[in-house]
Amino acid sequence: MSMIKNPYNGNKKYILSKEDFKCYNNCIISRWEVLFLDWSIVEQYLPLYQKAFFLTLHIAVWGILGSFLLGLIVSIIRHYRIPVLAQIATAYIELSRNTPLLIQLFFLYFGLPRMGIVLSSEVCATLGLVFLGGSYMAESFRSGLEAVSQTQQEIGLAIGLTPVQVFRYVVIPQATAVALPSFSANVIFLIKETSIFSAVALADLMYVAKDLIGLYYETDIALAMLVVAYLIMLLPVSLVFSWIERRLRHAGFGNPSTLSGK
Repeated sequence: MSMIKNPYNGNKKYILSKEDFKCYNNCIISRWEVLFLDWSIVEQYLPLYQKAFFLTLHIAVWGILGSFLLGLIVSIIRHYRIPVLAQIATAYIELSRNTPLLIQLFFLYFGLPRMGIVLSSEVCATLGLVFLGGSYMAESFRSGLEAVSQTQQEIGLAIGLTPVQVFRYVVIPQATAVALPSFSANVIFLIKETSIFSAVALADLMYVAKDLIGLYYETDIALAMLVVAYLIMLLPVSLVFSWIERRLRHAGFGNPSTLSGK
């Protein structure tokens, strides 16, 4: 026989048999196992998460680079209002921003094969990320370009700079400072959007987590490792962009009075 205290009222005590006392101890142990993961299982699943982590990171990097280039081209077309191309760019932005990434992935992965175009899961994921991210990047860059006053550009032309030099030395430094916060938000947004790539049978982080939960019912461990993996991916990006933004502000770029030409 063993005696224990009531956890809600310390003045009350209960006498338990050996079997009941063992059951009580097992309940306490199971509660601690929820707080502290079983590291043997973590070590067993770690190679799967490591492979999925680098695959997800690989697609995210290429998707962000493609979005950057596409967004830059589209923003320049819209800013300088190039005939015909400006209307096409506007239509692309509206289509991209007003359709979910999941639908875009389904079109690439299931729709294109009906037309005779077969793409791998990795290529579909990268193209879908570029198509979605390009529109957000374009609007971010365009806001930076339009924040630079026309007066500064005219002064640059007046002192003998060519239009290319004005764009390079006057517009880009100030537009970068203005567009950086939204650009960094778009980068983080695109990395988080990689969590739905499992819908096209891509073995990314989310795919591995769902697979382990379905097969072994290790929900808490699988989700905890998923959260840690995305934190490892996202936190350094967020910190680096915050540091760059502080440096640009300290240098004087992005000051509203500077941009307005006052």
